[in-house]
Amino acid sequence: MQGKTLAAGAALIAALLAGTVSASALTVGFSQIGSESGWRAAETTVTRQEAEKRGIDLKFADAQQKQENQIKAVRGFIAQGVDAILIAPVVATGWDQVLEEAKEAEIPVVLLDRQIDAPDDLYLTAVTSDQVFEGKVAGEWLVKDVGDTECKVVELQGTTGSSPAINRKKGFEEAIAGHDNIQIVRSQTGDFTRAKGKEVMESFIKAEGGGKDICAVYAHNDDMVVGAIQAIKEAGLKPGTDIKVVSIDAVPDIFRAMADGEANATVELTPNMAGPAFEAISAYLDNGTAPPKWIQTESKLYTAQDDPMAVYEAKKNLGY
Repeated sequence: MQGKTLAAGAALIAALLAGTVSASALTVGFSQIGSESGWRAAETTVTRQEAEKRGIDLKFADAQQKQENQIKAVRGFIAQGVDAILIAPVVATGWDQVLEEAKEAEIPVVLLDRQIDAPDDLYLTAVTSDQVFEGKVAGEWLVKDVGDTECKVVELQGTTGSSPAINRKKGFEEAIAGHDNIQIVRSQTGDFTRAKGKEVMESFIKAEGGGKDICAVYAHNDDMVVGAIQAIKEAGLKPGTDIKVVSIDAVPDIFRAMADGEANATVELTPNMAGPAFEAISAYLDNGTAPPKWIQTESKLYTAQDDPMAVYEAKKNLGY
């Protein structure tokens, strides 16, 4: 038995030295932001599923939406000598030092669903949607829907400093630029959570004539807008009718809201960032194939015309 163990160990070392270790032998650390939304929970579930499917040993760390926890987790992964690291970064800045440490340890890092402000030689690739495009799709839907009607918009931003908050705001503003009838009158972070989205929407409603002056709410994710829908109803107004509702992520609950006539549109962000990430890691470790620095996922617009209950049922099966 000992001879077999030694032989297996020698074979693994030889494979590592030859750069031909397969995905089934990989250990990958995953620093997740937290569980602030249904989409985030789905991403975690799908990542675990994709790792299991490939025989990857996934080391998971929940940062509870704090960058300092992520940096600590990444350093822990480096100390453990993992083969690769996945990071869904809380914010865009402040990553250079820890990524330098990973680079020195020759551990490739892949970013999931968010970009960062750091030299791109510090990470292998980023698997994300085009977040500016997501915001633009949402804005273009609103432009088409309201036509020439005067429309005051309130905006629920994501976590301050995060790339989705920055980019989804930028894309939406680009879409409504030149349409003087559409104006963002209030904009505040709801931190990507339902509770905060509801709280901020309540303040918007009070500030804008009890909500009667608001034409539409645009949220950087569905969870915040689900909270906003509740605030709109509690104010005696009809979400989806009195106040148009458009957001991003396409989590199951937004489709239930659509089916109930309480939401109008959402832009899908796929939770499966890990599949392309694991493929990129495997190819890189197997034969040195470097992926493009950005692997882009699809962004699809859904409206009430897309059989929302059927989409709801399909998405519930994905682990949301």
